[in-house]
Amino acid sequence: MRQPSILIIEDDEHINNIIYNVLRKEGFLCTQAYSGSEGKMHVAQHVYELIILDLMLPGLSGEAFMHELRTELTHDTPVIVLSAKDKLDHKLNLFDLGADDYVTKPFEVEELLARIHAQLKRNAKTESGAPYRHKNLLMDTAAMSVRVHNAELNLTKQEYKIIELLLKNPTRVFTKQDLYELAWDEMYIGEDKTITVHISNIRNKIKHHDSETYIDTVWGIGFRLST
Repeated sequence: MRQPSILIIEDDEHINNIIYNVLRKEGFLCTQAYSGSEGKMHVAQHVYELIILDLMLPGLSGEAFMHELRTELTHDTPVIVLSAKDKLDHKLNLFDLGADDYVTKPFEVEELLARIHAQLKRNAKTESGAPYRHKNLLMDTAAMSVRVHNAELNLTKQEYKIIELLLKNPTRVFTKQDLYELAWDEMYIGEDKTITVHISNIRNKIKHHDSETYIDTVWGIGFRLST
């Protein structure tokens, strides 16, 4: 089973490394970023189950990152904010921007871990029954079914996962490597036709019930949900 992937955005290298090492020992997959702009770049290229976000960042601030994450990038990834600012009005403003939790610096790693596990557990429960709809396609994640015009598609495990990734990230372009590593939970070892064949199979299964286009090819990059 794929371990949750967490993005750490913290410009203090010492604190960033402490969080990284603790989370790696817990078995999480971690990516480190040291500025808001670098964090935004990672979010645009990869799927994360959780983001740990410092506020005092060079370039793009934590508040600006939060705003762009929820608006421009339209991501609903849970965010735990780290900040030395502990005034109530500041915390409320961050929740208004879309933060899910708030940890005041200095912090104990045990508390941060507890909050991380709580967010991941809460998000897993939310997603477990969440329906996703695009045009005439409806995904019921609780029943693990995909229907087009109420006709259920007979999908393989990987085909289902590919559709799920596209529906949950409607603005993102997935490379072949992204789709392979996320849907197969294996390391991508180079160019092959596996992803292309699976995308073609999905398109053909949908075409039996609907002539609409659901998956666009972004030439030279990968695939995305159609607009």
